Amino acid sequence: MSQRRFILLLAAALVAVALAFFFSSRRHLARDTQGMLLFPTLADAVNGVSAVTITKGAPAPSVTVHRSGDRWTVAERADYPADVAKLRKLLLALSEARIVEEKTSIAANYPAIGVADPGQAEGAGTRIAVTAPHETDTVIIGKPIGGGNFVRPGSGPTTYTVEPSLSFETDPRYWIDSTLVDVPATAIASVAVKIGGDEYRLHRTTAAGFVFETATPKGRAALDAASLTPPSTALANLTADDVAAASSVDFGTASTAVFTLNDGDTLSLAGAAAGDKRWITVARSKDPALGTKTAGHAYAIPQYRYDEIFRPLEQLLAPKSGAKPVAPPKPGPSPHATHAPASSPGARALPAKPPV
Repeated sequence: MSQRRFILLLAAALVAVALAFFFSSRRHLARDTQGMLLFPTLADAVNGVSAVTITKGAPAPSVTVHRSGDRWTVAERADYPADVAKLRKLLLALSEARIVEEKTSIAANYPAIGVADPGQAEGAGTRIAVTAPHETDTVIIGKPIGGGNFVRPGSGPTTYTVEPSLSFETDPRYWIDSTLVDVPATAIASVAVKIGGDEYRLHRTTAAGFVFETATPKGRAALDAASLTPPSTALANLTADDVAAASSVDFGTASTAVFTLNDGDTLSLAGAAAGDKRWITVARSKDPALGTKTAGHAYAIPQYRYDEIFRPLEQLLAPKSGAKPVAPPKPGPSPHATHAPASSPGARALPAKPPV
């Protein structure tokens, strides 16, 4: 081989190596996503978001929280008002999540980290789609790892780990605005209750308690005034576990309770049992906004709250001679307890301008 030919081959080899190094460096640079935001544009677009869908267990969305007119509603609950605070927390968590490192791009590995498409038999993740004015961002959230999760953004093959962790609810009932009424027992002036064939009325005599307006059954004495007073938690921070169309619940033989408040306002509730659930309807004479919200709807509430509202007459009477007293309903959890939050650990304060 001549010296000239050797030099040319050597030069060509050096150029090939240089080009390979260059393109390898570019590919590495393109994949160097550590510290990048999962949704880079979401923080600036959060106030323009029009819908959030959560899909788990099937190809169709499990939850759709979207703008309906001038309010946010839950599509799977007949567009009942949504809990906007939970929505803000989820959007904030998504906008703050950052990529820790790149993981597999091999589809066969997706089930192991829980990022397979929703509806698949094994290793399916949860897809969240956020619709903003100019684009819809999607991500499949998989198994937790460390302080974060495996994720697969968009429809691409590449998976990552992100932090902080992303937590959320996939049941529509957790996304409804669950607030109903918040009335302390001290604000109740009287109550009229009908349960089956029993009817009674009680009214407040002093701050200490209530007395019967109606006659007690023959031969039966009433409990003391304090025991006749509605429980302090009966109407305090009363929230719904779920909502349904009132027409879907049989209120044909419903119990009723009408609470008259000190200011003349009345709160009327009807109650019915359906399996292991307790349902109520709610109406209030001096709260038109509540009337608009609750019209045509029935609400599932904890049984202990139901039992405090619709107290059987027998519980308000002294035991018959030789009979054991009727035990009042056991107290449940604090009326101020709420559903599990849909937020990410370590989330900072919510932005001053909410997405509504």
